Amino acid sequence: MKYKYILFDLDGTLTDPKIGITKAVQYALGKNNIVEESLDSLEKFIGPPLKDSFAEFYSFDEKRIVDTIQYYRKYFTEKGIFENEVYSGILDLLRELKNRDCKIAVATSKPTVFANTVLKHFGMMGYFDLVVGSNLDGSLGNKAEIINCVIEGLKIKNLKEIIMIGDRKYDVIGAEKNNIDSIGVLYGYGSLEELEGARPTYIVDSISQLSKLLI
Repeated sequence: MKYKYILFDLDGTLTDPKIGITKAVQYALGKNNIVEESLDSLEKFIGPPLKDSFAEFYSFDEKRIVDTIQYYRKYFTEKGIFENEVYSGILDLLRELKNRDCKIAVATSKPTVFANTVLKHFGMMGYFDLVVGSNLDGSLGNKAEIINCVIEGLKIKNLKEIIMIGDRKYDVIGAEKNNIDSIGVLYGYGSLEELEGARPTYIVDSISQLSKLLI
């Protein structure tokens, strides 16, 4: 096995959070008198930091973004966080990596407190040596910074032993900025065009392909 340290994104990589995230966004937009009937149209919110998405897609100013994120979190903490499911095959992969003495971490733009709640809910915490996400105040929201925190937290010296796995370009770009390899997964929410544009080390279609690459 080439990689000793395996870093996973959470949303769209370990779990499918579509219903919870998109309903939380829908609720938050409704508080701004913006009606979005289609949850599919809100999939673009899965992956990037919320503040960036509300600014990019709705041109909200800083104050409106802060207020809207509070509405989002109200729905998400009460309901949305559990409107989620683990991708089939992920638990088997994590178990096998652990059996092979890999160090496994989560590197997510989701606030750490929410990431921990999701992982505990699905009985996954025991697989991970470290979980790093953003802070509730909006700091540490950049994926490159989050990956760097994992590298420092696990005291990794040889960057050639690390790989970052995620479904969006942000995961790949964050890995590149830290000089580590990456895998773009197409079973999540990033398109082939998006991932190819970010130039990951590998691209896989399925968890089965991901397992063959890692094990």
